[in-house]
Amino acid sequence: MGIESILVFLIVGAIAGWLAGLIVSGFGFGLIGNIVVGIVGAFIAGYLFPAMGVSLGSGIIAAILHATIGAVILLVLIKVIKRA
Repeated sequence: MGIESILVFLIVGAIAGWLAGLIVSGFGFGLIGNIVVGIVGAFIAGYLFPAMGVSLGSGIIAAILHATIGAVILLVLIKVIKRA
């Protein structure tokens, strides 16, 4: 993996984490937190979407949408667990 790939990976994670924080109210993270949430969200969506037969396409916009949906799922699960 080259430096460009790692940079794109981090940028997509940061954007996805930030968007997920906006969608799921009550969650605000710093830059590092957004990157972590976005990357974990991308892994969650990467596991769930193929299992359900869902494909969002390819490209940077699809990667951001993919990671954002996974990050929203992650934040909703965290919110539910915190309430319990």
